[in-house]
Amino acid sequence: MLIIYCASILDYFLGDPWGWIHPVQLMGWLINLYTNSILNNIDDKLLRKIAGVILVIGLVIGSGAFTWLLIDITIKINHYFGILIQVILLASCFAGKSLRCAAEDVLHFLRKDDLPQARYRLSFYVGRDTDNLSTDEVYRAILETITENTTDGVTAPLFYALLGCFVTVIGCVPLAMSYKALSTLDSMIGYKKEPFTDIGWFSARLEDYITWLPCRLTVLTLAIISGNFRKNITECRQYAIKDPSPNSGWSEGIYAVILGIQLGGENTYKGEKKLKPLLGKPLKKIDQNTIQQALLLARSCFLLWLFTATLIFIFMALLQ
Repeated sequence: MLIIYCASILDYFLGDPWGWIHPVQLMGWLINLYTNSILNNIDDKLLRKIAGVILVIGLVIGSGAFTWLLIDITIKINHYFGILIQVILLASCFAGKSLRCAAEDVLHFLRKDDLPQARYRLSFYVGRDTDNLSTDEVYRAILETITENTTDGVTAPLFYALLGCFVTVIGCVPLAMSYKALSTLDSMIGYKKEPFTDIGWFSARLEDYITWLPCRLTVLTLAIISGNFRKNITECRQYAIKDPSPNSGWSEGIYAVILGIQLGGENTYKGEKKLKPLLGKPLKKIDQNTIQQALLLARSCFLLWLFTATLIFIFMALLQ
């Protein structure tokens, strides 16, 4: 728990320093190398699917095993050095500050009424085309980025880190790193279109299953924090089931209901228009205050999980 607390503090204040090598960068390099090799040399769909399964198993288990081995070696060298390595590695799994910085980066230019620059900066963080977005659409894109990534980048890594505290054989950091590897795979190749339809199917499907529980716990926690649990959960479910994704509709829907705004609608990706289900009612206009409220909700959820886990560990200690 001490390692998780220290990693949380490190992520909140430092995040991912620019210029530092990040574990996700190494994962991305391996994924690109492997994927390009398969796509360039294998045309058979079944073989590509098998290659996709091998990639997921190899990277997810390999990331956890390598992390476990690195921690074991560093602890043997020096106990405190080993703890420091664990804190740094676990902090890299959390994306709390990254989400805040991304939002603030775009908001900075919206405050200056510099829409072209806001669109340009937004293009670094979202997959949709940003060149022709209106100010309202830029605000919506920022908020959707936060709501989509709260689970994948903040609460799910924390969930598996906490789970690793109970599964002492694995440990909190290797388990969180394994989840990060799966999440990275899904974000890079888990697309439902070519050329990743076959090689990315397994990572996308597995990530949906592995994220299912932390996503539902995130929704429940946010509903509790909102102070109107039953109403917000009921409304969220009405919208979430419209989304083809088993998780993103829930993650975005609970924010939309709590904040009284509407997410979804038409987006353009590489010139191709895509219509996403409308989530929530447009009771309020999305602005910078709404975005700050969303970030606060994410931080509150994170802290509540930490607090609850601490109480559980104290209770377990007292029973021994």
